[in-house]
Amino acid sequence: MDGNKTIYETIDAYISQFSPEVQVILEAVRKVIRDSAPGASEKISYQMPTFVLHGNLVHFAAYKHHIGFYPTPSGISAFEQELSAFKGAKGSVQFPLDQPMPYELISKIVQYRVAENLEKAEAKLKKKQDGGGKTTA
Repeated sequence: MDGNKTIYETIDAYISQFSPEVQVILEAVRKVIRDSAPGASEKISYQMPTFVLHGNLVHFAAYKHHIGFYPTPSGISAFEQELSAFKGAKGSVQFPLDQPMPYELISKIVQYRVAENLEKAEAKLKKKQDGGGKTTA
């Protein structure tokens, strides 16, 4: 393991390592996510800024030439058409730093992930209530 690797405790600490231009973009992405998922909390996971609401919602990270956005495979496939202009993989997409950030699309994807996580949490709770407890008459 690389002994020089920085461990980030907060999203602020993560963002602060980048150039002022990239910091502006990262803060804007963070605000879009926060506004699109008002109940979510922030943490660092996999050494990336992460938003959590009943499980991980999305991660994002800055690289030399792009912002990586990680909304899970379902978040990518649900917006396949809109994301087709960008490089990506099963659970990630790259937004080039030399192009305008698609903040509206990021917002839509985050809202989709919020709905997905809330639905999963509700189903889990319902299953627990239906099968987990004894009913008294």
